[in-house]
Amino acid sequence: MEGFGEKLKELRTEKGLTQKQLACEIDCAQSAVFYWENNRQEPTVSALKKLCKYFNVSADYLLGLEEI
Repeated sequence: MEGFGEKLKELRTEKGLTQKQLACEIDCAQSAVFYWENNRQEPTVSALKKLCKYFNVSADYLLGLEEI
């Protein structure tokens, strides 16, 4: 089962974005995206909402609670 970091990286690369580009899109630091993708930190609720909206997926999907 994929974790949050793996799912986020997969979504980001499918859109052809760098970590820096994604960070700009959701208004956060590039280092935050790096830490999330490497499962070193978890996003805040507000960052999770922005990610879900940007990628048009549910929080349950990103958190590994459901599949698309």
